[in-house]
Amino acid sequence: MKTKNNLDIKINAGTLPASPPEYLRAQFAASQWRREMPEMDTGAMQLVGQLGTVAQLMARDWLNPLFAEHGLQPGEFDVLATLRRSGAPYALTPTALYEAAMLSSGGMTNRIDRLEAAALIERKKHPSDRRGVMVALTPKGHDLIEELVLLHVANEAAMLAALTAQEQRQLDQLLAKLLQGMVQAKNG
Repeated sequence: MKTKNNLDIKINAGTLPASPPEYLRAQFAASQWRREMPEMDTGAMQLVGQLGTVAQLMARDWLNPLFAEHGLQPGEFDVLATLRRSGAPYALTPTALYEAAMLSSGGMTNRIDRLEAAALIERKKHPSDRRGVMVALTPKGHDLIEELVLLHVANEAAMLAALTAQEQRQLDQLLAKLLQGMVQAKNG
């Protein structure tokens, strides 16, 4: 196999430099296991390892730096993006925000506090529930997410540039099938 650095690497033979390039580590580990335990099917191990590496590289090398350039952490971007994509008036209850966001509930209050301190969101009284609160984009937050979401989508397109449009659609379908299957397998 030729790498982008034009190195000859024989993954199946288990011969890689002592420290293989990060993008080849899952394949290398699987090849070592095939050598040590040839009766073991390492296909799933290799795929899961590669998915983990992809997720790690996406976050570390592509997503997090873009958000940091704009003074945000990934979870904070998700809060702003969720409010913006919810449509005018760009406000949700904290519960609805958590349920619609692409993140876990852990730390949601802290994210909201940090974004409020940065004047990107504000807490308002709920219009129909006197005890309730709404989290809303401020004009500053709206302007930031309008700019940043366009940069984010361009960044995502750059991440996937090695795949053709057809390959991207195929990967999307396979990942959707994998996600559904994982949830079904876990929930019985």
